[in-house]
Amino acid sequence: MPKNTKVTQREHSNEPVTESVADLLSLEQPMDYKSSQMSMGLSPGSTAPGKSLLPEQDAEDGRPAWNNKLEYILAQVGFSVGLGNVWRFPYLCQKNGGGAYLVPYFILLLLIGIPLFFLELAVGQRIRRGSIGVWNYVYPQLGGIGVSSLMVCGFVGLYYNVIIGWSIFYFFQSFQYPLPWAECPFKKNGTQAIVEPECEKSSATTYFWYRQTLNITSTIDDTGGLNWKMSLSLLVAWILVCLAVVKGIQSSGKVMYFSSLFPYVVLFCFLVRGLMLKGSVDGIAHMFTPKLEKMLEPQVWREAATQVFFALGLGFGGVIAFSSYNKRDNNCHFDAALVSVINFVTSILATLVVFAVLGFKANVMNEKCVVENAEKILGYLNTGVLSKELIPPHINFSHLTAQDYSEMYGVIMTVKEDSFGQLGLDPCVLEDELNKAVQGTGLAFIAFTEAMTHFPASPFWSVMFFFMLINLGLGSMIGTMTGITTPILDAFKIRKEILCVVCCIIAFLLGLLFVQRSGNYFVTMFDDYSAGLPLTVVVILENISVAWIYGTKRFMQDLEDMLGFRPYSFYYYMWRYVSPAILTVLIVATVIEMSVSPAGYNAWVEDE
Repeated sequence: MPKNTKVTQREHSNEPVTESVADLLSLEQPMDYKSSQMSMGLSPGSTAPGKSLLPEQDAEDGRPAWNNKLEYILAQVGFSVGLGNVWRFPYLCQKNGGGAYLVPYFILLLLIGIPLFFLELAVGQRIRRGSIGVWNYVYPQLGGIGVSSLMVCGFVGLYYNVIIGWSIFYFFQSFQYPLPWAECPFKKNGTQAIVEPECEKSSATTYFWYRQTLNITSTIDDTGGLNWKMSLSLLVAWILVCLAVVKGIQSSGKVMYFSSLFPYVVLFCFLVRGLMLKGSVDGIAHMFTPKLEKMLEPQVWREAATQVFFALGLGFGGVIAFSSYNKRDNNCHFDAALVSVINFVTSILATLVVFAVLGFKANVMNEKCVVENAEKILGYLNTGVLSKELIPPHINFSHLTAQDYSEMYGVIMTVKEDSFGQLGLDPCVLEDELNKAVQGTGLAFIAFTEAMTHFPASPFWSVMFFFMLINLGLGSMIGTMTGITTPILDAFKIRKEILCVVCCIIAFLLGLLFVQRSGNYFVTMFDDYSAGLPLTVVVILENISVAWIYGTKRFMQDLEDMLGFRPYSFYYYMWRYVSPAILTVLIVATVIEMSVSPAGYNAWVEDE
């Protein structure tokens, strides 16, 4: 017995000694961190009758493990870096003040992104179970958090793989020259062939997307039956996912070497090629020109918080599932910081690529606008509607620049102020083209594909682009499927191969809802409502469960035992106060936005 305890003091002294629980516990032999547990209602070092200090199935005792640290990091990067980094972040950056948007995004990444990501990594690695098992182990009444997470994973996986199916269809369509969406198709009108009127009113890429790819109906009520081309693409997508996850982390870990790294190769290739295009600098300059006044708008901060939240894949259960296959002494604090930084840098890289290409597209469209309107002006000059004296003498119509047209446009508008509107002339301002913000499928399948039709060797770049989207989506789907299968495998003794195949078959059959001719409406509906608010609720419940129910101090002590060092006090205050407050505000703001915008449903139907 240690000589300096109060018990020994009592034996050698007549002074009264007050014993405490801490004094009694100090008499126990020091315990290794592997002998402690996260369990509700138990003091550190105590056990419930008949219950072990460790989960029943320990990591070192039969649970699969990553072959090496690189596989694990690539898996987490592949899961967190997805399609949203390529088509959502650039749109938000442009919409919310350009370079100024990066300030609230980075601040919120530090305040809620990294701390909550670290929390999920830590609980998964500590308890070594999936999302249901983790929260059920913390406290049996909290198991519903994991069930909610699994359900959201299921909903998201259903429509997310449809997007991969669309990318697969475009990928195979790219192996032809010219690209099938480069020009409007012709339609027979008696003995003559005319351009398809609907295509002529919009654009070739828009027509190809809505008519030849989706063959979309006019309303969500009209299902239109299955689109067999999209159904086949969806089947291929689920076969790829099944092959990637059928062996668990043994198969998905190998796939991640390619699916996580290849998108970076393509992004760098696109960046180099994009910077060589005319107008790319205009796009990048427009992107990063800060509009500081935007930083004062609450909407900007709300959208930044939401993007941070989704960019890291919080609440899905994939982060917890992947970390549950780690050794308990793995430095998950370093992993959280590393993956978060990689995710942020990837978003910046994707933004550079997108706006370099869109800057080129804006210049092409602006030049086209100048040529078309110059022809109108020449027609007015020849018919006498406009006087030739209105045209500045230095302007040469055979070599008309955007600056020349702008000058000519200004003169005509000033002189013909009363009848100017009847002339039907467009201003052809490059800034207007750059301000046309697009996101999601509008960016990937319309704006970006249109820009690539102007690339030299356009089929090659189209193949690379859609192959990159397939790999980005596949990495996220592997994490999503792992978030579904890991909790089930932890709870039931099922062969993982059988479970994965059955899950993929069921998901494919349910996913046929999204490959009807009206399927795009359902994809948009699920994207808007099935993940946003539910995931935010899941994460705040996770945060409160650890910080307030289990106890932040106890959790910090568990981390110190597990990692061998005590995390910064910064995390204590983030988990305990800041993150719950920010998430609560985010939930309230989301609910208010949904309630005051009856448009929700009708707006996107009208947009489509």
